[in-house]
Amino acid sequence: MKQYGAEFFGTFWLVLGGCGSAVLAAAFPELGIGFVGVALAFGLTVLTMAFAIGHISGCHLNPAVSIGLWAGGRFPAGKLFPYIIAQVLGGIAAGAILYIIASGKAGFDASAGFASNGYGAHSPGGYSLTAALVTEIVMTMMFLIVILGATDKRAPQGFAPIAIGLCLTLIHLISIPVTNTSVNPARSTGVAVFAGDWALAQLWLFWVAPIIGSILGALVYRFIGREGQ
Repeated sequence: MKQYGAEFFGTFWLVLGGCGSAVLAAAFPELGIGFVGVALAFGLTVLTMAFAIGHISGCHLNPAVSIGLWAGGRFPAGKLFPYIIAQVLGGIAAGAILYIIASGKAGFDASAGFASNGYGAHSPGGYSLTAALVTEIVMTMMFLIVILGATDKRAPQGFAPIAIGLCLTLIHLISIPVTNTSVNPARSTGVAVFAGDWALAQLWLFWVAPIIGSILGALVYRFIGREGQ
């Protein structure tokens, strides 16, 4: 239960920190943090939580990461479903807190976006479903390769949180214009349930693509990271 609690609060922090920066601070008049600030915010949530709870739960904070670690032989199947439930609930709890805060401003409209992921008309840059699908698969694949490599016992010890946090920052710098960057079904679900409408209708892609990408990343690392080959 401690592990599931750690995943709940870790994912809560990721969604509150990352999506909160997008909703509250990205476009703030004159002093807005923009895409770069949002990218850093997501990376910092993972980096800080990796140091805080990595020794408790492994700090997955993401159903796709848990599935990828299972596919990579690093995580038991028996814990997979409870981890995913804890992550999704943590994301939704963060979405609820963010909704309460954001709705305190006159004119707030969650259906306008609320940091939700989307494609087509709901992509920040107007990118197609195909572009969004490929982006989310490839970005999640690379994320898993970095996670598996950085946490490999042969890698320099103690630096994994930095590599993983910076990788997530880089992923956001690349893909915010395409999908608003998911690579994490819990992050997408946590805000989509409050945005409703189109965000829920398009949510399927932000479950399917990251899971496919995570499995591909695990398979790639199992090939390139094998010892004695």
